[in-house]
Amino acid sequence: MGKVAILTDSNSGITQAQSKELGVKVIPMPFFIDGEQYFEDINLTQEEFYEKLQQDADISTSQPSIGEMQDAFDELLKEYDELVYIPMSSGLSGTCQTAAMVADDYDGKVQVVNNQRISVTMRQLFLMRRSLLREVSLRQRLRRFLRSIRWNQAYILHLILLST
Repeated sequence: MGKVAILTDSNSGITQAQSKELGVKVIPMPFFIDGEQYFEDINLTQEEFYEKLQQDADISTSQPSIGEMQDAFDELLKEYDELVYIPMSSGLSGTCQTAAMVADDYDGKVQVVNNQRISVTMRQLFLMRRSLLREVSLRQRLRRFLRSIRWNQAYILHLILLST
């Protein structure tokens, strides 16, 4: 059985420090403050971000570039046989569509799962299912599971309540 990497983005609520502890990779989401590019949890802390927000800075968000996404995929595929990428909801960002397009170049080694989540619900679902993601034989079942429940918010809230 091959090794499967787990990849998400910083909109999952998983910090870079937590990612190391959990054994996952987190792509930092880029954003701009007063025209300068920052990467979430890389070169600007949450505290600094909120300070800038209170100062009425001009803030806009972006998505990782195709090159940044390819670099992340390539880096993980040096150590793993496959990877499952769970980006933020496609309803809020073009990241999922871009990732799916980039994944097409990886001969099935990269699976992109659009589970229509962000932040707390995405993080909780991700943490509950990370052990399944590591099993190549279960990868497709997990993908179907995530897709089947993506619209069922009550189910996710129920799972969160049960796990706390």
